[in-house]
Amino acid sequence: MKWMIASDIHGSAFYCRKLLEAFEKEKTDRLLLLGDILYHGPRNPFPKEYAPQEVAAMLNACKENILCVRGNCDSDVDQMVLEFPIMAEYALLSFGKRLIFATHGHKFNNDALPPFNKGDILLHGHTHVSVLEEHENYVYMNPGSVSLPKDGTPNSYMTLCGGTFEWKDIDGKTYRSYTL
Repeated sequence: MKWMIASDIHGSAFYCRKLLEAFEKEKTDRLLLLGDILYHGPRNPFPKEYAPQEVAAMLNACKENILCVRGNCDSDVDQMVLEFPIMAEYALLSFGKRLIFATHGHKFNNDALPPFNKGDILLHGHTHVSVLEEHENYVYMNPGSVSLPKDGTPNSYMTLCGGTFEWKDIDGKTYRSYTL
């Protein structure tokens, strides 16, 4: 199974469209969204083509392929227009002997870790910066932001297939990879 992992769309119809085009081009089976789907948040600028209703319609059209966790900008009102669950604080994915703890990052992160076994993976968005960090007991990964990247990182997403994570810019060019 091939996963696409993305975070922080923040209501950008332009970047949501590009993400879904990449989803098709990559021949991905599932899309894991790490929160902040529709709203841009009070600290962020308006993203390109800010249109939350359009983003909701695009994502609802492929709802059967989406697994999502709640971001700090997601609310009960957002859940009312999205036809897939977005309110879970985290999702646990079993990957062989490793656990992937997928969350947005505003509650669980490097400073507030969930319980881990050695080699487990903390996967979150929230910072808008793509990251790969190997720690003594866990690995931290961040796909960056689809629509509002920070610190000079590209508009990006990740894929996971056969034990290999790849970070890609929104046009599908790989710029980092990690194999379990």
